[in-house]
Amino acid sequence: MATTFSSLPIIDLSPLHTAQLAENEIATLSKQFGEVFSTTGFAYLVNPPLSFDHEEMFAVAREFFALPTGQKMQLAKRSFRPTNENTYRGYFPTQPHLASDNLKEGFEIGSAEFSERPAKPQKIVLSEPNVWPNKDSFSAQSKLEQMYDELQSLAAKLLSLLAVSLGKPPDAFSSWLTDSLSTLRLLHYPALSRGQEYTHDESVKLSCTPHTDSGILTLLHQDSTGGLEVLNASGEWVSAPYVPGSIVVNIGDLMTKVSGGRFTATMHRVRAPAPKSQSQSQSPNDGFGRFSIPFFFEPGEDCVIVPALGDGEAVVYGEHVRRKMSTWVEFQEDSGYDTGTTEEI
Repeated sequence: MATTFSSLPIIDLSPLHTAQLAENEIATLSKQFGEVFSTTGFAYLVNPPLSFDHEEMFAVAREFFALPTGQKMQLAKRSFRPTNENTYRGYFPTQPHLASDNLKEGFEIGSAEFSERPAKPQKIVLSEPNVWPNKDSFSAQSKLEQMYDELQSLAAKLLSLLAVSLGKPPDAFSSWLTDSLSTLRLLHYPALSRGQEYTHDESVKLSCTPHTDSGILTLLHQDSTGGLEVLNASGEWVSAPYVPGSIVVNIGDLMTKVSGGRFTATMHRVRAPAPKSQSQSQSPNDGFGRFSIPFFFEPGEDCVIVPALGDGEAVVYGEHVRRKMSTWVEFQEDSGYDTGTTEEI
């Protein structure tokens, strides 16, 4: 961690609403991103050039996670439902028996360009096609695909600004995006049961354990529930509360390597949502807990990432992410999970 901080900076993306940035706008934005990712590693982005807002995104999440468990498990990764072909995309359930402090369920999609399973057999197929609920029960497939495409486009623009901030041409990293493995993930953190409220000491209850992200950068839509915390240089967990209309951005491990350590992949975690008291006003998420929707911006599996600064070694992204994957609870073997195959679909 590069610095001690008590809050996250804000970057205004209004200039990106135009088709072509002026040179002074490129210089200003690239400098801002360079400073942010050399210090906190996290920031809020406001006025992003997207056609959808937070409520549209979380309406999609509510629709998906309200599906019966049996329907969601039809889309589960093979480690949770051995009869399924999908290994990387699809649904994963909460796993309290594997990790009591990593309680979340999720649904992931990648690029629609991956329409066929690769012929080469692999335990985890990174470039596999998406799986979807039946359209009669889930109406938002095309909306999610649109969101994916727009977030990929926005992240590509940010990548060009990062290149400039490192003294490189705007298109220096554009080749990374051939067959990009970027992931759009819907996450649901269930609220704790009554009597399990978290405290602000060493026994804090977590829904997601401390970690850094693996790819280029992450664009996060979070709801107003709260819980995201970022670790500063003093070892303090700094709250990153919801800012209306904003996207939280952070750098992944890959950009730390590319920048020769100039950029910071910052450790972060998520506190478990506390139960709502009867006296609190109702919100659209009451009864659900916390929603967050991260977009993990990633290169192609075979992309060779060469550091732009410093003397670090080149990295093949597929090998990099597979090493990181071994620490992710949603990819741990889970033969003890109730697959829900006997539930009503």
